[in-house]
Amino acid sequence: MTETFSDDRIRQHRSADARVTITLDGEPLAGREVRLEQTRHRFLFGCTGFELMDHANGTAADPAAEARNAELWEGLFNFATLPFYWGRFEPERGKPATEPLRKAAQWFTDRGHPVKGHPLAWHTVSADWLLDLDNEEIARVQVERIKREVGEFAGVIDMWDVINEVVIMPIFDKYDNGITRICRDIGRIPMVRMVFDAAREAGPNATLLLNDFDMSAAYECLIEGVLEAGVKIDALGLQSHMHQGYWGEEKTEAILDRFSRYGLPIHFTETTILSGEVMPPEIEDLNDHVVDSWPSTPEGEARQADEIERHYRTLLAHPSVEAVTYWGMFDKGMWLGAPGGFVRTDGTPKPSYDRLHHLVNEEWGTPVTTLATDDEGRLHFNGFLGDYRITCADRDAAFSLDEAGTADLTVALDRP
Repeated sequence: MTETFSDDRIRQHRSADARVTITLDGEPLAGREVRLEQTRHRFLFGCTGFELMDHANGTAADPAAEARNAELWEGLFNFATLPFYWGRFEPERGKPATEPLRKAAQWFTDRGHPVKGHPLAWHTVSADWLLDLDNEEIARVQVERIKREVGEFAGVIDMWDVINEVVIMPIFDKYDNGITRICRDIGRIPMVRMVFDAAREAGPNATLLLNDFDMSAAYECLIEGVLEAGVKIDALGLQSHMHQGYWGEEKTEAILDRFSRYGLPIHFTETTILSGEVMPPEIEDLNDHVVDSWPSTPEGEARQADEIERHYRTLLAHPSVEAVTYWGMFDKGMWLGAPGGFVRTDGTPKPSYDRLHHLVNEEWGTPVTTLATDDEGRLHFNGFLGDYRITCADRDAAFSLDEAGTADLTVALDRP
């Protein structure tokens, strides 16, 4: 896939040729200069929000540093994922850590960033106290847990990874856990039905995802079985932790083509690209790779910047992709200690940060610009999908470009 070809496809699927008729006091605003700015992308450029929870809760040890981190985060992203790992969220039965997550979710939503909760059901980082229950009781409290979280967070979190990594769930053998027990007992498809039914009941308007790291035919078979069973899935989550090297355009496009055939939106839910040494290819479980030091290197950072750009271009060029979530903004605290963030451990941005910042805010955004209306008060421009604001003197108006292709809108400038 050449860059020009991908650019053409990105424009085709992510932008609209807009004709906006602007009125002032009911009359067309003819022959006037106006200020146009895009205030939000429709595409979800996401990242974990784990690292900003202390900042959002006002509990940061270094408030100035955390404020700078928040500024860096918002320079790239408009969509956050927050952690609901059951074993950490409710280590003691009946005592969930609801408030810190509620405050963090509210902080993001107040700033216009939708939030996804991750995950509601998973065999890893599960609550240890489930092991004291029989399978019927584990299933019951799992359903109750889902209804509680989806219901209590409605309005601030309306998107959920309902169940995570079901392909491996019933055969997971690293350690005993309650969720593997019930999945082995009832089977994958009934397990998915159970948790999705609970989430749908508690959040009928929520966006509910099935999420997995397994990109083999086994995941396709699971999806097909779940859909044939009548379970409604709103989006498919595909993980892309590239600790063993960048996938490349050919592999990524092949995966997109395979999973787009279900007609569901695709979210790349967990993306990581390293700026240091990659894992050996023989490692099967990424958690098994343990090293004393895993530094980011100048050569690795240059490679990471190029691969980030190539990966994001590939994803935006495919019409099925609605969201990309990067799995960690900062090297400090990065999953597995890997140098996969956009910001080094000393707090300075890597080349990958600057590269993605340019793509998101300039090449794929509509920078603040001054344009002139024609004699009939019309403004013509090609803009990336999302929310916009037009300003003229002391009046302004908001509008959205929601679908690729063409858009013909009329907006009225409001009085101050």
